[in-house]
Amino acid sequence: MLRGTKEEVRALSAHLKLIRAADSVARWLARRLEGDGVTMGQLAVLEALLHLGPMHQRELGRKLLRSDANVTAVIDNLERDGMVERVRGGEDRRKVTIRLTTEGRRRISRIFPAHARRITEAMSALNAGEQKELARLCKKLGMSLEE
Repeated sequence: MLRGTKEEVRALSAHLKLIRAADSVARWLARRLEGDGVTMGQLAVLEALLHLGPMHQRELGRKLLRSDANVTAVIDNLERDGMVERVRGGEDRRKVTIRLTTEGRRRISRIFPAHARRITEAMSALNAGEQKELARLCKKLGMSLEE
């Protein structure tokens, strides 16, 4: 077993707990989404388009912290299922705007409220103050690493 400094052991322990907790919540939510017929990635795209409106495919990937290839695959599947459409830019056809179709808007409007309730249920392991503190700490950590 490798040993590090006290600071390294503390940081690695905190990191491991953060990753395991996030993975546990994500798996729990993903299992519950199966009945809605969407993946977590698809839900993220639909939710972003619902709340932020149409956007370019690359911008969508940046907002969701997903690779171009991942976003393309998710959008391909959503387009195949009639939930989003790609609209090419007039002069620059490389710019592709993604927007919800009527079916996509109907679907996410039906799915999202139940998903929000599930998130609330998952987070209920923490009291209100702990949830606020967790949000504050995660934001602080994330912002400290932004370039």
